[in-house]
Amino acid sequence: MSADNEELQSAFDAAIKTVRDEWLGHSVPMFINGEKIYTGDQYRTYSPMDTGINMCKAQKGSVEDTRIAIAAAQKAQRGWAATPWQDRVKILRAAAAKISDTLLELSAAMVFEVGKSRIEALGEVTETVDLIEYYADSMEKNNGFINEMGKYNPDDAKERNLSVLKPYGVWAVISPFNFPMALAAAPIAAALVTGNTVVFKGASDTAFMCWKTAEVFAEAGMPPGVFNYVSGSGSIVGQELLENPGIDGWTFTGSYDVGMKVVRQAGAGAFPKPAIVEMGGKNPAIVSDTADVEKAAYGVMRSAFGLDGQKCSACSRAYVHRDVYDSFKEKLTGLVAGLKIGDPTARDICMGTVINKTAYEKYQRSMALAEKDGRIIAGGKVLTEGKLAKGYYVEPAVMEGLPEDHELVKNELFLPILHLAKVDSLEEAMEKGNHTALGLTAGFFGEDKDQVDWFLDNIQAGTLY
Repeated sequence: MSADNEELQSAFDAAIKTVRDEWLGHSVPMFINGEKIYTGDQYRTYSPMDTGINMCKAQKGSVEDTRIAIAAAQKAQRGWAATPWQDRVKILRAAAAKISDTLLELSAAMVFEVGKSRIEALGEVTETVDLIEYYADSMEKNNGFINEMGKYNPDDAKERNLSVLKPYGVWAVISPFNFPMALAAAPIAAALVTGNTVVFKGASDTAFMCWKTAEVFAEAGMPPGVFNYVSGSGSIVGQELLENPGIDGWTFTGSYDVGMKVVRQAGAGAFPKPAIVEMGGKNPAIVSDTADVEKAAYGVMRSAFGLDGQKCSACSRAYVHRDVYDSFKEKLTGLVAGLKIGDPTARDICMGTVINKTAYEKYQRSMALAEKDGRIIAGGKVLTEGKLAKGYYVEPAVMEGLPEDHELVKNELFLPILHLAKVDSLEEAMEKGNHTALGLTAGFFGEDKDQVDWFLDNIQAGTLY
């Protein structure tokens, strides 16, 4: 799309029209024990790019709905685990193919609901297919994870030792708003293909895309109870998924605070349960004195402001060597000024919206604080002219001059806000970059191989660029 592919862009235009005219505004169900469930209590969700656009009417699931879904998953689990893994793989591949069949429409719907640009939405839906296929491939490559081991006595023909992967039972998948399809479908697929049954809950802000994700699995041909989808409040449905003893493990993607609750719950019972948690990030980039400043500015800009900064992997702190600080800052602020912000259904938009009113107001509070305690050197304003007044549009913001212990430097904001800091040495940059409890990702810009190796050996983060 960035190569101005007219055929693809035209097809995306058509998909946008289809979604706008035919997909939006309807009731979307839950899915429990093989049946679509509509409750008497619903809530409406609206597009962040235009709050006059009703995405859907979603169901407010109850504690009882959640318990029924868990019980159905428990009942179905033994039969699903006994299903040959090859058959489970076939079902997942069919689900992936179904997503591919409506790739553009799903991407267009995501633009409406999340406020992503076209290329970001298309990237996520495509990645969703890849992730499902990855788990199917993994089962095949590892022969269902049934592996012959060595023998104590190599000459004993009767001795046979096996390592056999077994499912845990009922797996809860709780996913975030920012990647409503990829970060839901991937852990659902991983749990299902290995013989677990699933109860899925997504973010309330993205109820439409959560249902479109659930629908793929609901219609994949699994026995009733193998896959279940519940929607509603995190304090009601989410809490029940956290505390119900029928849940045998969790995959959670979201905030640090909630993720830590999941971890503590996993170890709170008579025996520990497995929990996969991916939480926040306050991610640094280090720009060396040997950096290609143009590449560094472009890379930091894309990481910080893609998806309006609403990614746990986004760069939110840049520590720049004093020898290149001024030139880096000039390049970066120039790039930021050139970013086109607006209706993300348009072809040439780089930044759409933040997700909701809460995020919009948090941005404004953060900018007031940045102006009070430091300096805003680029952006920092909300956009309210014309049609933009109907949505949650904000400028990418670059600030400097804040102390390291300032809340804007220390806490994850999940917004398009970047803090720059000048450092005298790479050692100083490393010390400050590592000073966080949220070491999810980190990046380095430098042209010296020894510096790159030093960065890789010393940075404390999970994913390195």
